[in-house]
Amino acid sequence: MAKAFKNTRRGITCELDKAERDLLRGLFQDIVTLLEPERDADEDPLWALVGMDPNAHAEHFPVPRDRAELRLLPDAVKGDADASLEFRRLTERGLRERKIGGLRAAALAVETSPLLLSPAAAAQFAAALNDVRLVLAERLGLETEADAERIHDIDDWGRADTVEEYLALVYNFVTWLQESLMQALLQTL
Repeated sequence: MAKAFKNTRRGITCELDKAERDLLRGLFQDIVTLLEPERDADEDPLWALVGMDPNAHAEHFPVPRDRAELRLLPDAVKGDADASLEFRRLTERGLRERKIGGLRAAALAVETSPLLLSPAAAAQFAAALNDVRLVLAERLGLETEADAERIHDIDDWGRADTVEEYLALVYNFVTWLQESLMQALLQTL
């Protein structure tokens, strides 16, 4: 079982067993898959690289239909679809690619045992964990404190009989891991 992150002279470290590393790697890859943008065949690669194609139209930047994806890429201005669309047009591709890069870096980091992170890599790892938590929270329907309390006490991997119980266990593990990482990061200040 994982040991909490610790701030050491070498960096921020954590011991994860193989199953935990495999789980995290799979979760990071799942979020990458959710975030990967669809490319148009006639899209100019240079404009795609900078994410600011002047010929892009609204249909290229739709509001995500998947509520989990929408939690990762929320509207910039609530109640103002035009402003949110313009913000998406200017920033969404870059945001997706930054998140994907961070998730891929986190997936590579869990390949090593023990996990050893610099403060900058730890911040990137924490952001990747947060993206996983946002998606899991949406899948579990967590919107209020009462919802969070409902799953907080689910802690026996051997007794997870439903998909929701399993997701709750994964959510609780990722939450605990992120919390311990943030505590270790605070010690670097």
